[in-house]
Amino acid sequence: MRDVLLIGDSERSMELRHEIPVAIGDPFAYAEVGGRRFVTVFSLERDNVLAAAPDVELRPLEGYKPEELVANGFDFYSMYPELYARFARDVGLERAVVPETFPVAHADRLRRDGIEIEVDQRFFDDRRRAKTPAEIDGISRAQRAAEAGMEAVRTMLRLSEPGDGGRVLDGEPMTCELLKQAATDAFDRYGCRGDDLIVARGPQGASGHDRGSGRVANDDVLVCDLFPRHLASGCFADMTRTFAVGAVDPEIAEWHAQCLEALELAVSLARPGADGTAIHAAVDGFFAERGHPTNLTKPVGAVLRDGFLFATGHGVGLEVHESPLIGRMGHTFVAGDVIALEPGLYRHGFGGVRIEDLVLVAEDGCEVLTDFPYDLVP
Repeated sequence: MRDVLLIGDSERSMELRHEIPVAIGDPFAYAEVGGRRFVTVFSLERDNVLAAAPDVELRPLEGYKPEELVANGFDFYSMYPELYARFARDVGLERAVVPETFPVAHADRLRRDGIEIEVDQRFFDDRRRAKTPAEIDGISRAQRAAEAGMEAVRTMLRLSEPGDGGRVLDGEPMTCELLKQAATDAFDRYGCRGDDLIVARGPQGASGHDRGSGRVANDDVLVCDLFPRHLASGCFADMTRTFAVGAVDPEIAEWHAQCLEALELAVSLARPGADGTAIHAAVDGFFAERGHPTNLTKPVGAVLRDGFLFATGHGVGLEVHESPLIGRMGHTFVAGDVIALEPGLYRHGFGGVRIEDLVLVAEDGCEVLTDFPYDLVP
């Protein structure tokens, strides 16, 4: 059993949020020593920590005498490495595995005390793979918020009409910004937040992460990628639908049908023991057989701007992109993984199509968590 040390805040360190599932904005330290779990934090956060993780042994940070350090000339930047070094000695830590984001100043201070620090990000990624029941619940709540946001977008597009210079709704110009605001308003009603979302029109949809802006054309295609975060659990969802308004370009319609078939293929292969690299290769091969450029068929070193450009998917949890990977480099699936599968086709200067579902890897296969129609026309 390897001992563990984490230092940070649980709003930005997902390694910490996994162990102490509550948002704490100020830094604190967490350790596992010989199978026992310890936390040191100022007494202000004592009740929050124990409510979220009642099995931890709490060591109040005041007990390591910060007043003494201030009196001896320690400033803000040197005091905390010293306090956490005292905590490490108190709990008997001699060597610890840490994530790649572990603060260097703290590592240097601990090493001066002879404590061995080993960086192993895979260790922490792997321990977050199989989601806890609380994380599954948070992801499911975020997914319901995503669906509500997508329904708000779809409804507005369906009710919009052609106008002078672009589509209008209730006499007002319809913009990507207006659609995104409707989605974020829906998130709020489900206890979620997601200001950083994608509603990209026309050629903007050819970029995987163009957030989208401007007036929706009378004949247009929109790639809508929503990934709200459930505030209480810190967990994300992720889903994408593509909508066409006005006259539908036949090529876009063909792409949409192919992306949906590719999604069905990927879902059919998702189960414990499945290889993310193999699933990506299967989807890549599906698109290549239909004449699309792909990352696995392009010349080595070539920059691909059209076709199947990106990975097939990724894990979702406390981060919107986390392990397992489903791409050129992939992981073997385990029961409890939550993955987003998102095949897409793109052409620079023209547009794109992407369809994305959230999937829970179960003991005997997988469960699609997304419950929303795939219709291209809203």
